Amino acid sequence: MASLLQVENLNVSFPTQTGEVAAVCNLSFSIPESGTLGLVGESGSGKSVTSLAIMRLLPPQARVTGSVHFAGQELLSLPDAAMRHIRGARISMIFQEPMTALNPVMRVGDQVAEAVLAHGGSSKSQAWRSTIEMLREVAIPEPDRRARDYPHQLSGGQRQRVMIAMALVNHPQLLIADEPTTALDVTIQAQILDLLRSLREKYRLAMLFISHDLGVVANVADQVAVMYGGEVVEMGAAGKLFTSPAHAYTRGLIGAIPTLKTAREHPLATVEKQARPAGAAPLREVAPGHWARVVQ
Repeated sequence: MASLLQVENLNVSFPTQTGEVAAVCNLSFSIPESGTLGLVGESGSGKSVTSLAIMRLLPPQARVTGSVHFAGQELLSLPDAAMRHIRGARISMIFQEPMTALNPVMRVGDQVAEAVLAHGGSSKSQAWRSTIEMLREVAIPEPDRRARDYPHQLSGGQRQRVMIAMALVNHPQLLIADEPTTALDVTIQAQILDLLRSLREKYRLAMLFISHDLGVVANVADQVAVMYGGEVVEMGAAGKLFTSPAHAYTRGLIGAIPTLKTAREHPLATVEKQARPAGAAPLREVAPGHWARVVQ
């Protein structure tokens, strides 16, 4: 299957008073059309920086090298105007905290409609009709009425549904979901994941799903890449990676997931700090379609 998104040797660093700090190092992965890659790792591992680099939303001082190839175009060298046409139309992104991502003084329907109008070709009335239709698609009750509400008048789950509507209203090819369920309770989290799955199938979306929650990723992704210290240390099919992890860090993450049995009988497991390899050691194929940086 052809790759829709191909990331090769992506490096991101930021200047500091003591020199450049690397946030992402020699990162490579691909996502086929209609496929989902789960990007997992602890906070600070470089997941969100990766997504912002793909979207070209990093601050100007960030130093980005490598290649991000999307549907036949190299995004990192694309002129700003051309990138704006892609961002929000062909690649969209949803964030973990919709209350900070939504404009608090603007009605939610107007914010979704604005995403339509920003890419031209629609009148205000057409954009509003598309907005109501998309709010209905994401299961917002009484979308005609709720579209006129402000973000604070909606629940957390409803606000996240609005964010999903805003991301999908232009029918993009790729959706980047950065921790989209972290701020939600477990019941609402499950509803949002079910919604994303159904919309992905309906619209044949490719998706980059970013999370620190292995259980969530296991239910969403076809392929999984595990990040540690800005690098991918293991990658493979979701089922294989979770049942036969090859890297010590991946095993540690899985072992640290609490269960009722471990809570009663054993202390909560911790993940030991992993030695960072000097240079960019390539991943080694440990099984068909399953790669790991170090096998221990």
